[in-house]
Amino acid sequence: MPRYALKIEYHGGPFSGWQRQNGQRSVQETVESALRKLDPEISGIAAAGRTDAGVHATGQVAHVDMSRDWDPFRLSEALNHHLRPEPVAVLAAARVGDDFHARFSAIERQYLFRLISRRAPLTHDRGLAWRIRMRLDVDAMRQGAAFLTGNHDFTTFRSTLCQAKSPIKTLDEIGIEEIIHPHGAEYRFHLRARSFLHNQVRSIVGTLERVGAGAWRPRDVEEALMARDRAACGPVSPPDGLYLCAVRYPSDPFANGR
Repeated sequence: MPRYALKIEYHGGPFSGWQRQNGQRSVQETVESALRKLDPEISGIAAAGRTDAGVHATGQVAHVDMSRDWDPFRLSEALNHHLRPEPVAVLAAARVGDDFHARFSAIERQYLFRLISRRAPLTHDRGLAWRIRMRLDVDAMRQGAAFLTGNHDFTTFRSTLCQAKSPIKTLDEIGIEEIIHPHGAEYRFHLRARSFLHNQVRSIVGTLERVGAGAWRPRDVEEALMARDRAACGPVSPPDGLYLCAVRYPSDPFANGR
């Protein structure tokens, strides 16, 4: 059966998360329902990351085995037709080898977290960013983030429900940019790693927000990390601002796509 990789974008607000769940709307089930309009025989799809309820994606990758050959462009167009009006879109499709696996073949995942500081409530970005009222000290947050890059035991920064076998991960980068607006500022956190623990990104951002607000010293982040204790973590940020924005593979499956 021919295998296809799909690059998928979605607004996570209406969904219980990526993964199929009984009695709840999921992104996976929504995409599979569209696929079965084209091919009733598909068994299901696998994705690079199982995003939580309310988390968004601009570059999720999944793969599916179809019972017949499809032109990748026509496949993406047909899927988008059947996905309407759901806030889910297939940005690209590509034919891949049988050894390609959206999750296990990935060598890097990239997340973006958007945090907006302003007094007024969000309108256009409602549900798409975490709003706080006060400006943050971006230099202090960068100092705190520096303690987290590299290979560490991230027990403090993972959910108690995390099913990963080990809390040890290598965090390749945490970049923080500040964008000044007339009525406030936006802080964008860019994180790169081969893989992440459950709630790791939201736990890190919530902790760094405390540093930026002056409630924590940058050095407190290192102490929390070394504690290897979930109770030492700062508050977990809401899912609204989190995006799975890219998944990297040894060879880009979409390099020659339309």
